[in-house]
Amino acid sequence: MKIEYKLFGILFAFSLIMALIYLHFTHGDEPVGVVGLFLTAGLCLMIGSFMWWTGRKIDLRPDDDPDGEISDVEGDYGFFSPHSWWPLFLAGSCAVLFLGLAVGWWLVMLAVPLAALCVVGWVFEYFHGDSSI
Repeated sequence: MKIEYKLFGILFAFSLIMALIYLHFTHGDEPVGVVGLFLTAGLCLMIGSFMWWTGRKIDLRPDDDPDGEISDVEGDYGFFSPHSWWPLFLAGSCAVLFLGLAVGWWLVMLAVPLAALCVVGWVFEYFHGDSSI
């Protein structure tokens, strides 16, 4: 967890410095960018402090070992279908859905059932029922 909290500490410092520079050059006339940068700094501080606090309480991970190998963290990532068409159909129906948000709600109404059908088809692609019969 050392890498994570150091990364968020660096992002906190960068966002804070950029917020102060932005505030200086805009003279406070444009508050949205300043507020966004200060909120980004605050979020990075919260996440970094949580990582630091959690990292103190848990054992070192293989990622934290400077002499660690990639094979130390490898594991089973699950089964992914090599010849599935469902992701293509799901991407197409999501594209129609997002196009419908810009063009008209009638297109959204057509795309939502297609997207739901594609999700169900992809999830249950290899499901063949209960094998205890």
